[in-house]
Amino acid sequence: MITLSLPRFLLKLNILFSLVFLPLWAQEGKSLDFLTKQMDKKFEALDHRLDELAKAVDDVQWYNKVGDVACIDKVFIVGPPPVKVKDSTARGAWNPVKFWAYIFIPQTLNRNKKYPLLILPHGGVHADFTTYHTHIIREMMAQGYIVAAPEYRGSTGYGKEFYERIDYGGREVEDNHATRNWMVENCKLVDSTRIGAVGWSHGGLITLLDIFEHPNDYQVAFAGVPVSDLVMRLAYYDDDYRKDFYAQYHIGKTVHEDSAEYLRRSPVTYANKLKTPLLIHTNTIDDDVHVEEVKHLIEELKAAGKKFDFEIFQEAPGGHSFDRIDTKLAKQTRLKIYTFLAQHLNPPHKFKSLEDLEKAGYK
Repeated sequence: MITLSLPRFLLKLNILFSLVFLPLWAQEGKSLDFLTKQMDKKFEALDHRLDELAKAVDDVQWYNKVGDVACIDKVFIVGPPPVKVKDSTARGAWNPVKFWAYIFIPQTLNRNKKYPLLILPHGGVHADFTTYHTHIIREMMAQGYIVAAPEYRGSTGYGKEFYERIDYGGREVEDNHATRNWMVENCKLVDSTRIGAVGWSHGGLITLLDIFEHPNDYQVAFAGVPVSDLVMRLAYYDDDYRKDFYAQYHIGKTVHEDSAEYLRRSPVTYANKLKTPLLIHTNTIDDDVHVEEVKHLIEELKAAGKKFDFEIFQEAPGGHSFDRIDTKLAKQTRLKIYTFLAQHLNPPHKFKSLEDLEKAGYK
């Protein structure tokens, strides 16, 4: 436990000699370039292993943080085949991609009735669903929602191969939809006529692309500070961010080389397909997904004549996570989101006040 609590860079230094330098120094005659590449590979492997350890610890934490209000499970399901494989002739190379999904079911539900479902994809280019969402899950449980959170391809904590399955704005969206379908087919408590999609940031992008492609499968959606236009986004980010997209196991091309491919993965391209009731939030001081990017989506939806709800928050403290933190404004904003969702999903225990939300989310 002490090792896990150390900052990652200190842990790397602690094992540097035993795992890297001593074995490499023993290889006489090897070039400096060769040794550097070998060292990078070892650090990459270490990073993935640390992610797996962090995931294992956080999975235990879920029971500590929401186990008193939720029945928690983690299921292993499948999405579409991979886009790219290292050896296309290998047996099973094009098999459906297996991935994990979290399931949270309120402990107080009547097992003979049906309840609304929320699909909640996590954010991040490479990230995972963590106890960062604790208060959100507790709030959803209190209202009587069943929640499913997919660890779609490219998520961290599952090793290098799964990490490199990433398909940003592509088949990861179908993993999200596959989670929805699995819940309908396998969880008898789910009411297939009351399903909502909820996501922030990159999770907002997945939510938008999912409802655009499968409008009849969702009765409502919320997209918070959503990534909306990858061409615009990569223009204001640096090369360190862009490299995740340029990687050969991913898109493998720059925006300049194939802007159409990046637009294909952008919600703004499909604004004319909106049919699902939708609420969008953005913040003028968001330092991650700039407000101009979300405004572009809003303007395209308006131009397409779509009816939807949105709010542009003015300098809301918290920046990108202004409505997911623990400030009064954040909680008031989440109450707005839940009120919007409830209009279409009719959960058994609707929040009527901020006090209801605070009582549910905070012990």
